[in-house]
Amino acid sequence: MSDTLLFHKTFLHSSSKDWVVFVHGAGGSSSIWFKQIKAYKAHFNILLLDLRGHGKSNSMFKDMIANPYTFKAVTTDIIQVLNHLKIQSAHFVGISLGTIIIRNLAELAPERVKTMVLGGAVTRLNARSQVLVKLGNLCKHIIPYMWLYELFAYIVMPQKAQKESRLLFVNEAKKLCQQEFKRWFKLTADVNPIMKYFKEKELSIPTLYLMGENDYMFIKPVKEMVKMHEHSYLTEFDNCGHVCNVERPDEFNHHSITFIQRHQAELPTLSA
Repeated sequence: MSDTLLFHKTFLHSSSKDWVVFVHGAGGSSSIWFKQIKAYKAHFNILLLDLRGHGKSNSMFKDMIANPYTFKAVTTDIIQVLNHLKIQSAHFVGISLGTIIIRNLAELAPERVKTMVLGGAVTRLNARSQVLVKLGNLCKHIIPYMWLYELFAYIVMPQKAQKESRLLFVNEAKKLCQQEFKRWFKLTADVNPIMKYFKEKELSIPTLYLMGENDYMFIKPVKEMVKMHEHSYLTEFDNCGHVCNVERPDEFNHHSITFIQRHQAELPTLSA
C-alpha cells in the first residue's frame, strides 16, 4: 500500500454491486464501526478507512508533516482510495466530524456520492463549543492534548449512558501524536464557515441525519438544516447521545440500511 494512501480495509459481498464507505470522526478510527460491520456486510460491499494521522494511517503522510490540514486535503485522501479501488460511486456513512468530510466530498465530487447517512452530525459549533475550541487553541501548547481531548469528550458526551462511546473515542485518541492532534484541532476553526455554505447550498443527494435526542451540542442546528433542505431527513433516537452508532447500533443499522436500500439506483459511470 502506498504511504500516501490511507489505510483501508474492504469486505466484499458475493452479489451486491453497492459500496458503503464509513468515515469516522476526529480522534477515532475505523474500529468505531465494529457494531455496524456484520449488519452492513450482509447487504453491501464495505470500505473502512482510517483518516490521515488516525488508526493505522498514523505513520503515513511523512511528507506532509509541516503542512496544516484542510477539509479539502482530508477529503481528497478518501477520493484517492476510491480511485485506487476503482469505486465509481458509493453510499457514505459518517459520525461526528466525519459527517463534515462526507458533505465536503459530496461538494467536491457529487457524482461519487449516492446517499449520505450522517450520524451525530456536526453542522454548526454553538457558542459553548466555540468557546471550548478557542480555549483549546490557547492551551494546546501548554496542556497535554489528552487532557484537552478527555475534557472535550466529557463535555460532548457527559451522561452515564454515553460512557462506552466516551471511552472508545478517548482510547482511540491516545494513538494520535501531539502534532496530529494540533493539526486536527486547527480544522475546527473552519467548521462554521464551511457549514454555513453547506446550509445555504443544498445538494440533491438523499441525506439521512441520525441523531441522539441528548446530543445537546449538535441536534438543534441539524433540525434547522433539515427544515430548509428538501432532500434531508432526520431520525432521532430516544435517550441517546452523540455517538449514536455505538449507543444505539441496532436502530442505527436498521434506519441507515433501510434508507440506503431505498436509494440504491445506480449513478452513471464516470468517464475515464
